[in-house]
Amino acid sequence: MSQNPHPVALAPPPATSQNNNMREPLGYLLTWTTYGTWLPGDPRGWVEKGRAWYGMPYEAGKASRVAYSRDRMKESPVILDGHGRRAVEAGVEETCRYRNWQLHAVSARLNHVHAVVTAPGTSPNRIVSDLKAYGTRALNRLYLAEKRKNWWTGGGSKRHLYDERALCAAIEYVRNQDEHQGEEDR
Repeated sequence: MSQNPHPVALAPPPATSQNNNMREPLGYLLTWTTYGTWLPGDPRGWVEKGRAWYGMPYEAGKASRVAYSRDRMKESPVILDGHGRRAVEAGVEETCRYRNWQLHAVSARLNHVHAVVTAPGTSPNRIVSDLKAYGTRALNRLYLAEKRKNWWTGGGSKRHLYDERALCAAIEYVRNQDEHQGEEDR
């Protein structure tokens, strides 16, 4: 099995004493990939659609699944250049300002984006969807001639951060992406 690519320590979500429901996290570490750059079957690990839940290990790489996924692609993979990365980061910042969410950190890379966001009362699926939409608009404005339909893969990782330690670790992780990924990815 592949290891988790996000080295942020996560604890199981604690329940409240009042109604035994899960309490709302302090924030989320959100990660999504650019279209065609992390396909099902990828040797770095992947999650089968509809089979992602807390504690579920990543699936191991499967070359046949990657080949099948690649054959089904409707457009070429997206690799973000420096201008594209800055546009996506600006789109994430704009989303958070407009929605009145707290953006703690954002880092757009060659083939993925990390953001740490606090958005009380908002589902992480909605947060990622909105961040992708604003990022898409920013990329479409920047690359008018591209006429792409797909800038992003579906879904993304939505890690719940339930305490200050986890929130601070996620912020530090995202802010220090050059150390984790290397300067060439910037």
